[in-house]
Parts: sequence; C-alpha cells; structure tokens
Amino acid sequence: MPGETTKRIQRLITESALTQTEFAARAGLDASKFSKSMSGVRRFTSLDLARIAEVGGVTVDWLLGIDRPAPALAARTRGSTTSEQEAVAEAERLAQFWADLTFLGYEQPRVALAALPPRGRCIDQGRELAESALRLAKSQNVEPWQKRDLAPLVEDLFGIDVRIMRFSAGYEGLSWSDDACKLVIVGTSDIPARQRFTIAHELGHLIAGDDQGLHLDPNLSDAAHRKNPSEIRANAFATEFLLPREVLKEKARERDWSDRSFAELACDLYVSPVNLAWRLFNLDLIDSEQCARFRAISALQAATLADRLESHWAWIASAGQPRISVPLVRTAFQAYQQGDTTLRPLANLLRVDTAHLRQAMDGAREESPLSS
Repeated sequence: MPGETTKRIQRLITESALTQTEFAARAGLDASKFSKSMSGVRRFTSLDLARIAEVGGVTVDWLLGIDRPAPALAARTRGSTTSEQEAVAEAERLAQFWADLTFLGYEQPRVALAALPPRGRCIDQGRELAESALRLAKSQNVEPWQKRDLAPLVEDLFGIDVRIMRFSAGYEGLSWSDDACKLVIVGTSDIPARQRFTIAHELGHLIAGDDQGLHLDPNLSDAAHRKNPSEIRANAFATEFLLPREVLKEKARERDWSDRSFAELACDLYVSPVNLAWRLFNLDLIDSEQCARFRAISALQAATLADRLESHWAWIASAGQPRISVPLVRTAFQAYQQGDTTLRPLANLLRVDTAHLRQAMDGAREESPLSS
C-alpha cells in the first residue's frame, strides 16, 4: 500500500498533467528508479525528494507530511501591517530553505551561547548575556563596538543569519528561531545607527531564547511596551554589546568633554549621539547638563563636528541596501556543487532566473571594448 509521501507525489504528478515518466525527467530522476520508488520497491533518497519538491512547487516537509513547530518570534515595527506581513513571509521563506537544506544534511552553523541567567532583574540579565557575547567575540579577536556593519559579525560569530530587506513602510526588526535555523530580519534604513541597534536588539532576543509569538512594537517610545521584560532585557543587551561600560570608562578618561570630542566618540562607536549621551550619563561619566547638550546633537551634526561627513554618507548608503544571508547562500551553493540539488533552489533564494544565474556562474562575459 502506498505511503503518505508516495500519495503526495502522485498528487503532484496528477496536478502537473504529466506522465510519471515525464515528471521524473523534469525532476532529473531516472525513470526506472522513480517507478520502483513509486511502487514501494525502492526508497526515495533525500535528493529525490528535494528535486520532486522543486518541480512540484512544494516543500520537502510537505512531501513527508511534517508539520514544522511554530517558531520563536519577536519583532519591532513602526506600525505597518503590510511590512509586518512581508517580514514574516520572508522569515518563513528563508527558514524553509534551511529546513530543506537540513533535510539534505546541510545544517546552519550553530554556536553554543551562554544560558539566560535563571534569576535577577531583566536589565541585569541582558547585561550579563552581552558580557558573555563580548567574551566570545574577544576570543575570536573581534570587538563588536568597533564594527560599523554588524550583519557579517552576527553571522560569523553567532551562527545567526541576518537579512536586510526593503519594506513598503517603516519596519525595524524581526527575530526567528526554529529547529532548523535562527534568523534576524531588519529593514533598510536612512538612520544607520538605529538599524545597527536593532540588529543587536534582535540578537539579544535570540541569545535569551525569547519566545514571544509575534511581538509588535508600533512605537519604540511607548512606555507600556518598554516595560515588557523581554524588551528591557534585549535593550540592555544591545546597549552593553554596542557601548560596553569598561570601554566607555576608558574613552572618558582619555578626553576632555566638548561637543567635538563627544561627536568624535559617537562616530568612532557608530552610535547615535542621543544613545551615547544617555549611556554616558547613566554610567556617571558626564553630568546632566552635558547630557542635555550632547543629546541635542544630531548624527549629521556629529559627523560635521568630527569631520566624518564622507563616512557618514557612505554608512547611510550602505544601510539603505538590501542584503541576503551569506551563510544561507553559501550553503545552498555548496549543496548544488555537491550535486544534492539543482540550481533552481539557489536561483529561487536569490530571486533570479535560473538561466541567468547559470550563465553568470559559467563565466559568460561581455566583449571588452579593449579587445579590438
């Protein structure tokens, strides 16, 4: 008697209006082996199922009848339902790629992280988690507070994919965790320091293991929202991760405070002047009068005072560009290289035509105007 997977494959064949032999050929499978698998004499291999899923426009999980567990999900938004839907749809899309790759034996790299402290204030838990993350980074000769672009660092150090995408309306961040992968999705932005803080904030959610369903943040300044324990913890994590207290104490000892010296520090640390001012004040490194003066400085003003305008505009341009997860692309390409998938999954991941991708990979070049 045919199993559930065979029944589902037969359904795909019927819906395709192809014969069984034609369907096997389209999937790149040997017709004789395919027939034996359909009759139960031979088991479908992982590669067989991956290729059948490609042709049928379904997932391997669907073929196997697997209901994937609901993910742990946390999000930050500026109030756009459309953007929220776009972000969740993209998270589901990328997570499905990892699920399919995991089925084929290609897993997302995982890094063992410190467990959430069992007790204590949320703000202290966030700080402790950040200190642990900073120790891990330092063991790899990396200082996160020195890095303008956090996405590669988060992927390389913590095994968490970072996707930056352009949304219909303001959307900040989303973190996703399931059995196959951990993801951070953030929106492109013309306020790069805010985007950078959001990446660190979502990293804090994932390291803490927050499971909030879909958590929306229509207003980051909303008092009720900011009292949410998981948000307090994630904000404390991001603050310590990007503005470590020991680093700031050392920086404060090195300078006499002025608008220019403050602006230079904000640019050096890739943070907004207002966040830096409050952090310095909370650490008793500046007084209330200095805090009020410094937090009134805009990012553009800080760049001007510090003579960093060129790098400021470059950062804005970079933060406004979409970015696909490098580990996921690398792993999908590896699966193709090893013959475990066709080129179509990689093309679908990149949202490009398969023929164009193959042409690019085969090294097709334009004629050089210097060749004559």
